[in-house]
Amino acid sequence: MEIPAINLKAIVLVHWLLTVWGCMAGLPISYALGNLSVLAVGVWAIAQRDSIDAVLLFLMGMMLTILSDIIQFSIFYPVVVFQGVVRFSAGMAILSLLLKPVSCFFVYQMYRERGGDYNVNFDVETSVDSRCTMDSADSAFFGRRY
Repeated sequence: MEIPAINLKAIVLVHWLLTVWGCMAGLPISYALGNLSVLAVGVWAIAQRDSIDAVLLFLMGMMLTILSDIIQFSIFYPVVVFQGVVRFSAGMAILSLLLKPVSCFFVYQMYRERGGDYNVNFDVETSVDSRCTMDSADSAFFGRRY
Protein backbone atom coordinates (compact mmCIF):
# COMPACT_ATOMS: atom_id res chain seq x y z
CA MET A 1 0.00 0.00 0.00
CA GLU A 2 1.50 3.30 -1.07
CA ILE A 3 1.15 6.40 1.08
CA PRO A 4 -0.62 9.22 -0.75
CA ALA A 5 1.45 12.33 -1.38
CA ILE A 6 0.10 15.33 0.50
CA ASN A 7 1.34 18.74 -0.50
CA LEU A 8 3.15 20.73 2.20
CA LYS A 9 1.18 23.80 1.12
CA ALA A 10 -2.07 22.03 1.96
CA ILE A 11 -0.81 21.06 5.42
CA VAL A 12 0.32 24.60 6.22
CA LEU A 13 -2.89 26.13 4.82
CA VAL A 14 -5.20 23.81 6.79
CA HIS A 15 -3.31 24.34 10.05
CA TRP A 16 -3.15 28.09 9.47
CA LEU A 17 -6.90 28.27 8.95
CA LEU A 18 -7.63 26.11 12.00
CA THR A 19 -5.19 28.14 14.11
CA VAL A 20 -6.79 31.44 13.08
CA TRP A 21 -10.24 30.09 13.86
CA GLY A 22 -8.97 28.61 17.13
CA CYS A 23 -7.56 31.98 18.22
CA MET A 24 -10.87 33.81 17.93
CA ALA A 25 -11.83 33.36 21.58
CA GLY A 26 -10.93 31.47 24.71
CA LEU A 27 -7.26 30.60 24.23
CA PRO A 28 -4.26 32.72 25.28
CA ILE A 29 -1.96 34.58 22.90
CA SER A 30 0.73 31.95 23.48
CA TYR A 31 -1.39 29.47 21.51
CA ALA A 32 -1.42 31.80 18.51
CA LEU A 33 2.26 32.71 18.76
CA GLY A 34 3.41 29.11 19.10
CA ASN A 35 1.35 27.74 16.27
CA LEU A 36 1.85 30.65 13.87
CA SER A 37 5.63 30.64 14.40
CA VAL A 38 5.74 26.93 13.52
CA LEU A 39 3.62 27.64 10.45
CA ALA A 40 6.11 30.34 9.46
CA VAL A 41 8.79 27.63 9.48
CA GLY A 42 6.43 25.63 7.28
CA VAL A 43 6.37 28.51 4.81
CA TRP A 44 10.17 28.42 4.84
CA ALA A 45 10.02 24.69 4.07
CA ILE A 46 7.71 25.43 1.15
CA ALA A 47 9.99 28.18 -0.19
CA GLN A 48 13.15 26.06 -0.07
CA ARG A 49 12.12 22.83 -1.72
CA ASP A 50 15.51 21.14 -1.32
CA SER A 51 16.14 22.06 2.32
CA ILE A 52 16.18 19.14 4.72
CA ASP A 53 16.67 21.44 7.71
CA ALA A 54 13.50 23.42 7.04
CA VAL A 55 11.34 20.30 6.92
CA LEU A 56 13.01 18.81 10.00
CA LEU A 57 12.52 22.02 11.95
CA PHE A 58 8.88 22.19 10.83
CA LEU A 59 8.38 18.57 11.91
CA MET A 60 9.93 19.17 15.34
CA GLY A 61 7.90 22.34 15.77
CA MET A 62 4.69 20.50 14.95
CA MET A 63 5.54 17.82 17.51
CA LEU A 64 6.29 20.46 20.15
CA THR A 65 3.02 22.27 19.45
CA ILE A 66 1.14 19.02 20.04
CA LEU A 67 2.52 18.97 23.58
CA SER A 68 2.06 22.72 24.00
CA ASP A 69 -1.55 22.59 22.80
CA ILE A 70 -2.41 19.78 25.20
CA ILE A 71 -0.96 21.78 28.11
CA GLN A 72 -2.73 24.98 27.09
CA PHE A 73 -6.07 23.21 26.60
CA SER A 74 -5.79 21.60 30.02
CA ILE A 75 -5.07 24.96 31.67
CA PHE A 76 -7.29 27.38 29.73
CA TYR A 77 -10.22 25.19 28.66
CA PRO A 78 -13.26 26.79 30.26
CA VAL A 79 -15.48 24.71 32.48
CA VAL A 80 -18.63 26.69 31.75
CA VAL A 81 -20.99 25.90 28.91
CA PHE A 82 -19.78 27.26 25.59
CA GLN A 83 -21.76 29.80 23.64
CA GLY A 84 -21.33 30.73 19.99
CA VAL A 85 -17.84 31.89 19.09
CA VAL A 86 -16.11 30.27 22.06
CA ARG A 87 -17.57 26.88 21.15
CA PHE A 88 -16.53 27.25 17.50
CA SER A 89 -13.04 28.44 18.45
CA ALA A 90 -12.48 25.58 20.87
CA GLY A 91 -13.74 23.08 18.31
CA MET A 92 -11.35 24.32 15.62
CA ALA A 93 -8.40 24.31 18.04
CA ILE A 94 -9.19 20.74 19.08
CA LEU A 95 -9.59 19.70 15.42
CA SER A 96 -6.18 21.22 14.69
CA LEU A 97 -4.70 19.24 17.57
CA LEU A 98 -6.27 16.02 16.31
CA LEU A 99 -4.91 16.59 12.78
CA LYS A 100 -1.36 17.36 13.89
CA PRO A 101 -0.15 13.74 14.33
CA VAL A 102 -1.40 12.92 10.83
CA SER A 103 0.32 16.03 9.49
CA CYS A 104 3.52 15.05 11.30
CA PHE A 105 3.40 11.68 9.57
CA PHE A 106 3.13 13.30 6.13
CA VAL A 107 5.82 15.88 6.93
CA TYR A 108 8.11 13.04 8.00
CA GLN A 109 7.48 11.37 4.64
CA MET A 110 8.50 14.62 2.93
CA TYR A 111 11.59 14.76 5.12
CA ARG A 112 12.57 11.29 3.89
CA GLU A 113 11.83 12.24 0.27
CA ARG A 114 14.15 15.25 0.54
CA GLY A 115 16.99 13.01 1.65
CA GLY A 116 16.64 12.95 5.40
CA ASP A 117 17.64 9.92 7.43
CA TYR A 118 15.09 7.38 8.54
CA ASN A 119 16.01 8.02 12.14
CA VAL A 120 16.86 11.35 13.69
CA ASN A 121 19.92 10.75 15.87
CA PHE A 122 21.19 13.16 18.49
CA ASP A 123 24.06 10.98 19.69
CA VAL A 124 26.35 13.14 21.82
CA GLU A 125 28.95 10.45 22.47
CA THR A 126 30.02 10.11 18.82
CA SER A 127 30.48 13.85 18.43
CA VAL A 128 33.53 13.93 20.72
CA ASP A 129 36.65 15.44 19.23
CA SER A 130 38.31 12.88 16.94
CA ARG A 131 41.77 13.71 18.30
CA CYS A 132 40.78 12.40 21.71
CA THR A 133 40.09 8.81 20.71
CA MET A 134 41.75 5.98 22.57
CA ASP A 135 42.88 4.24 19.38
CA SER A 136 46.37 5.69 19.43
CA ALA A 137 47.61 6.03 22.98
CA ASP A 138 51.18 6.67 21.84
CA SER A 139 50.32 9.74 19.78
CA ALA A 140 51.84 13.15 20.41
CA PHE A 141 48.48 14.45 21.56
CA PHE A 142 48.55 12.29 24.66
CA GLY A 143 49.75 14.33 27.61
CA ARG A 144 49.00 17.81 26.24
CA ARG A 145 46.84 20.11 28.28
CA TYR A 146 44.25 22.39 26.89
